This record gives sequence, C-alpha cells and structure tokens, in this order.
Amino acid sequence: MSTPIRNIAIIAHVDHGKTTMVDQLLRQSGTFAEHEKVVDTVMDSNAIERERGITILAKNCAVSWKGTHINIVDTPGHADFGGEVERALSMVDGVLLLIDAQEGPMPQTRFVTKKALALGLRPILVVNKVDKPGANPDKVVNAAFDLFDKLGANDEQLDFPVVYASGINGWSALTEGEAGQQWGPDMSALFDTVLEHVPAHQGDPEAPLQLQISALDYSSFVGRIGVGRISAGRIRPGMDVLVYEGPEGKPAKGRVNQVLTFQGLDRVQTAEAGPGHIVLVNGLDSLGIGVTVTDPADPRPLPMLKVDEPTLTMNFCVNTSPLAGREGKFVTSRQIWDRLQKELQSNVALRVRETSEDGIFEVSGRGELHLTILLENMRREGYELAVSKPRVVFRDVGGERHEPIELVTADIEEQHQGGVMQALGERKGDLVNMEPDGRGRVRLEYRIPARGLIGFSNEFLNLTRGSGLISNIFDGYEPHKGEIASRKNGVLISMDDGEIFTYALGKLDDRGRMFVRPNDPVYEGMIVGIHSRDNDLIVNATRTKQLTNFRVSGKEDAIKITPPIELTLEYGVEFIEDDELVEITPKSIRLRKRFLKEHERKRASREG
Repeated sequence: MSTPIRNIAIIAHVDHGKTTMVDQLLRQSGTFAEHEKVVDTVMDSNAIERERGITILAKNCAVSWKGTHINIVDTPGHADFGGEVERALSMVDGVLLLIDAQEGPMPQTRFVTKKALALGLRPILVVNKVDKPGANPDKVVNAAFDLFDKLGANDEQLDFPVVYASGINGWSALTEGEAGQQWGPDMSALFDTVLEHVPAHQGDPEAPLQLQISALDYSSFVGRIGVGRISAGRIRPGMDVLVYEGPEGKPAKGRVNQVLTFQGLDRVQTAEAGPGHIVLVNGLDSLGIGVTVTDPADPRPLPMLKVDEPTLTMNFCVNTSPLAGREGKFVTSRQIWDRLQKELQSNVALRVRETSEDGIFEVSGRGELHLTILLENMRREGYELAVSKPRVVFRDVGGERHEPIELVTADIEEQHQGGVMQALGERKGDLVNMEPDGRGRVRLEYRIPARGLIGFSNEFLNLTRGSGLISNIFDGYEPHKGEIASRKNGVLISMDDGEIFTYALGKLDDRGRMFVRPNDPVYEGMIVGIHSRDNDLIVNATRTKQLTNFRVSGKEDAIKITPPIELTLEYGVEFIEDDELVEITPKSIRLRKRFLKEHERKRASREG
C-alpha cells in the first residue's frame, strides 16, 4: 500500500509569514530531532535571501502527518519573481493563502491568488499573525472573499476553509478566539485542514509516464537535476525515457540515473515513484523548465509552462572604465554572455538577446528587483560589468504604442499623504482607492505607468521618513501616457583620473552631496556626487592644497565634510539617467557617464 500524498504551495504577499510558517510545519511534524539546532527561516538558504529577509526562489520540502506525505512548496511573494510562483503552482493540488491579520490582502496577495484560481486550485485561507496588536481577522476573511469574487473564483473556490494562526508562535485554530489569547495548542488544526480539503493527485500509475519539470538544480557530481510532479505513470532509476519541449518539440533520448523524493529538507533516493510524487531526477542532459519526461513506447508530452512576459529591460555591457579588471575575475563579453545563458536555464521569466553593439546585451525581466538580484549574484561570483538605466518594454497594439501599467499600494502616515500623492501624480499616477485605517495611517492605491516607478522608491523613503510601505504589481498594458519628468538634480563629474583628497571634498561640500570618500580612486567622466542644481557640473575632485613657505598665525580651519551617500546597487540603478551607467565590480559600485570625455558627451548630445 503506497503512502497517501498531498501537494501544497504556500502563497502570500511579501512578509506575511510564509517562510516562518514552513519552519513551524517542519518542526511540529517531527522533521527535526529534539536536540537539533535549527536556524530561523530555514528555507531561505540563499545568502541574499537571508540578508534581505525575502524569498527569491521557490523551494520544496516535505513533512509527514498522520501517515500522509505532504510536499510543501514555499514561494516568493514579490511579483518580480512571478516566474517562480507560476512554476511552483504547476506542481501542487492546493494552496495555503496566508494573509496578515492586520494588513489584509495586498497587491501581491492579489497576484499570487489570481494565478492559483486560474489553475483551478482551491485555496485554504490562513489568517496569520492573529495575535498582533490591531489584528482584525473578520475583516481579513471578508476582504479575501471579495478578492476571490473579483478575480472570478468559482463557487467551490469561494467556499474556502479558514484557519487562524500565529506562525511565529506555532499554533493554529479553526475558530476565532478572544483577542490576546492563544487559540490552539499547535499546528494540528492547519495540518488536519490540509488533509481534509486538499485533494490527492488523481493520476493513473499504470498509464505511460508523464513528468513535467518545473524547477532545475545543479550538482557537480550528477550534473543537471530536474524537479517536477509526476502526472501519470511511474519512474524508476535506469529507465529509458524521451524528453519533449512541448507537444511540437523534438524528442531527446535519455536514461534516468537517480530518482529522489523530499523528506523534510533532505532528498532521499527511491526505487520507484508514481502519480502525485514530487521528484528530483538526474542523468538527463536535455532537461529544461517546462519539458516533459515521458515513456518512449507511448510518449504523451504536456504543453510547456506559460510565464508572463517581461516588462523591464536593461543593457548589460562590458566594463570599459579606466578601473576595469582590478577587482573582477570575469570581465570579457564572452564570460558575461555565458553567465547569462546559464541563468536562462533556470530563470524562466528572464530574456536575453545580443544587440548590434559589441559587448552589449539586452536583458529583460519582471522588474527592478528581478534584475538587480541577478546583478548582485553576478558580482558576488566575481563578474565585472556596467549596466544602463532600466527601460520599460513597450508593445504595439493595433498600431498604437502601449506601455505596462502597475497597480501600486502605499501604506503611509497621514501627515505624509500630500507629498506622496503629489509625487505619484507627477509620475502620471491615477488614484484608484484611498482608505484610512483610523489609527493615523492611510492606504493609497494608484495605477501608474511602470516608467513612473523607476527611481521612485528612494524618493518615497524620503517623503515618508522611512515609515512608508510600498508594493506594486503588473496590471496590464495601456496606451502611452505621455512624458514623465526625470531626475531633478544634475551630477558632479570628475575632470581627472586620480585619488580623492579631503581638501577637494571640503571645497565641493557646498556644491551638493558626494558619493565618494577620501582616498577613493576616480577617473575622468565618473560621477562623484549629486549637484545641488539641475545642471551637470565638471569638478576637480583630485585637487590638493598648494603648499608654500608662508604661514599664517593662528590655527588653520579644519576641513568639514558631509558624510557621503551610501551607494547601493538598487540606488545606483534607480538614480542614473539614459546617458549614464552603473559600474559594478565585486567590491565597488560606481556611477559614470556613458561617454567619459567632455567633447564626446557634447557630440553625443548634439547627435541625440
């Protein structure tokens, strides 16, 4: 008798507690031994995920509860990683939709829920963080019902079970208790709801094999590893198979080396797996996202996975600055191209193409975060490159130019409302909804061209003194909305190669805010600061004090310098204009003009 299986995905908006919830499910199902020390958010294994506290890659684990094997997929909440969410949902038969009991449904809640409902999955609503001050579980359940209804849920999906939970404290309950009290002893209410309401996968074990690959991994021992759910048939190690890229694709022959399943966070080898199992297979060279591994005697390839098209594009260029090659191991266009090709194998929402200019590649993705995470990974691996300002991907619809529109939700203090509304209005945003929470904060919903959001997050942080929360989600294409004003300030540009001196910074302090510190290397055409006015200014940042024998009596004035702006990758990408680049190396982020020499810039502006 085979073990019963349930496959579920945990979906939610960013920071509503998905990964913490998975931690508790793993702990309480006996996955970890009593004495075992477990790090928090154990599923966020990537270094960048841990630093930023976000999930980037969909991950799998499995638990056992009352004799049932439950595969759990933890998905990202950011819309930029929607490709990951779509793949994860193709492997499961039900979803746990987590919503914060205080915040309620947010833009990315809408995004992930829409994907799940469209696939016919029936959600289980988990109202998380019910023990937070200001939690309002009733309001959240009603808001979730309205959201499902708006997104076209069928009657069965609208009749969703509700579980109240506190992921961080590890308890759940089926009824709403009194505020402040612990409603359930542990997570058993949630586990039992999963067993009752998530259907077991219906597939014929005697039918020809159908296994669709939804994720890829790599091991230096066995090569490429495919992760996917078996729809029908059985798979065994040593079995001959065909790999199809969709029903129209050409088949590639292969032989399965190992078949593994998930147990807790570990992967264990198995002699055979059947319908409903989420398995890892290796030994097949032609594995890719969306391909079907099937029976050579009776091949039945499934349609390839569909992923939303990218909305933002950037140019990745070879680093041509005078400081190129000092810090990175990989600096040539061939090395950058090979790395981007490797990324395409697992990053389904990414697109890469060569341009007519040598050493410049056009890379398109879902949003700024999607692309800057790739850049951050590349610089940590030792790559050096330069990138351009992000541009939106326009579409031609019936001869008219259409652009991507984003739905933006901003949670801010009421005192900052005027400034934020003015800034979004200047960026061609239309107010859709405004909802005060009665406690001094207000939620604004806007529809705004994606172009208007490029460079907005820094301005938003300043406008709200760091107390605002903003999130956005792609909402479709609409006709071009007209010109949007760009950056208000010009930049300070170095006129020389050399090293920054404190004396020079002291002289430039009243001209604007600097990006550089004393002793930093600079070169002609490098951007060293923000000008306090709207024009660019060429400055001498390597100037030293003239020493003479003449001395004045009395103490000389100490040089006072304002601390520089901390340059991060995100800040740089948002800050630059079309004629500027961000230079990225393993140790440094620098800003520069595309043309380093002044006469080249003048010629380019005349030709432009």
